[in-house]
Amino acid sequence: MAKKPKFPRVQDVVGFMNRFAPPALAESWDNVGLQLGDPAMEVRRLLVALDPEDCVIEEAIAREATLIVSHHPLIFRPLQGVVASEGTGRRLLRAAQAGTAIFCAHTNLDRARGGLNDWLAQALELQDVAVLQPGDDDELFKLVVFVPSGHEEQVSDAIFQAGAGNIGEYDQCSFRAEGTGTFRPGAAANPFIGQIGRRETVSELRLETVVPREYLIRVLQKMLKAHPYEEPAYDLIPLRNRRRDVGLGRIGRLSEALPLDAFARQVAQGLGTEKVRVVGAADRAVSRVAVCGGSGASLIGEAVRQGADVLVTGDIKYHEARQSQEKDLCLVDAGHFASERVMVARLAQVLRDEADNQGWNIDILEAQGESEPFRFV
Repeated sequence: MAKKPKFPRVQDVVGFMNRFAPPALAESWDNVGLQLGDPAMEVRRLLVALDPEDCVIEEAIAREATLIVSHHPLIFRPLQGVVASEGTGRRLLRAAQAGTAIFCAHTNLDRARGGLNDWLAQALELQDVAVLQPGDDDELFKLVVFVPSGHEEQVSDAIFQAGAGNIGEYDQCSFRAEGTGTFRPGAAANPFIGQIGRRETVSELRLETVVPREYLIRVLQKMLKAHPYEEPAYDLIPLRNRRRDVGLGRIGRLSEALPLDAFARQVAQGLGTEKVRVVGAADRAVSRVAVCGGSGASLIGEAVRQGADVLVTGDIKYHEARQSQEKDLCLVDAGHFASERVMVARLAQVLRDEADNQGWNIDILEAQGESEPFRFV
């Protein structure tokens, strides 16, 4: 008998995207996630795009894609109404009428490990890449849970799979120490070990690991499900350690130093854009490069502090350019579109890999109709 095709639902794709680029990583002013559609709807074809503009929605409809995964949100600010005479309303109505769902991952994809800014650094062939502006110092927790001997593997496997235990390039990190636990089950208890009304002494392990804030709820849920005790004892301790695996921008180095203008031409070619704007002397040697897709002028100070010779980003304003001159930091402004468009092909491949892992029967398409809104004359 032929195996029935396994078509994912919108909620399956959303679930993966929320693990890959957790919504908790998004800036407080942002609006990310599923913005339109039925989570239970089956998806056989999906379109990845930078902007959920009219041309993208029409392309999705023409190519029979029932889910658009975009970088920029369609709904960014609270809506006063949904009317066809207004841009956002028109797009929402058109997509809804066609049965097309829309999901976006914006600043959470920017900050995520292996997300947009890592792809930008790869496109520019940077080496020894690190996060430019790491996450806040309240984003990590230490989880300490006490497990009866012999059950530590099932509990640790559950919390690792849920997102705990990652430190830099290492995963499944934990510390274990043997000890003795005591407890006395009450009259209404249903003890895994021991008898009601009698104090028990049990050989236990103290299992410690780290948990990012965005995975906290899921890790605790998986831990409680895997733990054999009816009432597991655990501690959750906020840490002041600053995360180095997620954050805004990236910084790395070129394989060899280049004159600024030669590097700028390399950026234009690598990002497929017609022209870039440059701040700095043409023959200035640059080696250490900071990048931030979209609008990254807020990282000028951080780029200087980390010894960058040049910052590659978009949307640079006049006074920000003057600020960089004063700080002796070169700039290559590739534009918002070109510095983020790299996400379409890269995210499409990430989704194809996940589809293969899950056995999903789905076509992952890349938007072809998008273009830079500016013309150069």
